[in-house]
Amino acid sequence: MARIAGVTLLSKKRAEIALTYIFGIGRSTAQKIILEAGIPGQLRVQDLNDEQTNRLREIVEKKYRVEGELKRDVLSNIKRLKEVGSYRGTRHIKNLPARGQRTKTNSRTVRGNVRRTMGSGKRKLEKT
Repeated sequence: MARIAGVTLLSKKRAEIALTYIFGIGRSTAQKIILEAGIPGQLRVQDLNDEQTNRLREIVEKKYRVEGELKRDVLSNIKRLKEVGSYRGTRHIKNLPARGQRTKTNSRTVRGNVRRTMGSGKRKLEKT
């Protein structure tokens, strides 16, 4: 089993797909890493030898900000927005969508599934 950036990659997956399990690496970044390491794209993680695994690990650790470091940066950016008092910061404080989505409808998961109108409640009234 290959372990890169503190994440154990699934051995049955293709290397390109398995790299996306690392926080901060998507499909296009994974393809770039695979090309740079010189590994065939269809190769599975279980078929990687130690040299190829070390090459992947080296590329990911040196060139990309992933996992804990990236999460820390994201949290510090959100904290900065809150402290400055920007619009996005206040949206984060209130736990509402911060990227311009509508909130009259379609943000039930963010608002906690609140149903405010009379006819939209979950339980049905009994008929007498």
